[in-house]
Amino acid sequence: MAWFILLSILAVCFAGVLLFGAPYVPTLAPQVKAALRLAGLKPGDTLLELGCGDGRVLIAAAGQGINAVGYELNPLLFLVAWSRTRRYRGQIKVVWGNFWRQDWPPAEAVFTFLLARYMPKLDKKLMHYSPKPVKLVSCAFTIPNRKPDAEVSGVYLYTYR
Repeated sequence: MAWFILLSILAVCFAGVLLFGAPYVPTLAPQVKAALRLAGLKPGDTLLELGCGDGRVLIAAAGQGINAVGYELNPLLFLVAWSRTRRYRGQIKVVWGNFWRQDWPPAEAVFTFLLARYMPKLDKKLMHYSPKPVKLVSCAFTIPNRKPDAEVSGVYLYTYR
């Protein structure tokens, strides 16, 4: 019975996020490197990660002196990301919750690994997000009817002005 309860909790945590975003798929090291290179951030800039999973992109950004805010809906992954990023407390903030329903802090770039069906919604949100230019770095998925500024290793860059 305990196993059933544990499996049910895991299923809700990992499958439940499909209602709002994407399932957990770790961003591979080459994709992380490409994303940070495409974002072109300087130390002190801020990166927002929508669906931060285990925190690996946040950690890589902090290693380059970049401040980062990650949102994670899955409570188990939130705890993993939060614990993995604790040593960067001054640079990284991990928020448990649905990023669609949050007020995003100012940032120079946004990173995401969403599903294709959510990209039009993200496009609309980014058009109204910031009065200053912001870059979107999307792993694997493109925005329909919008040409990326660049692409490296399946990671796409878009600039919103």
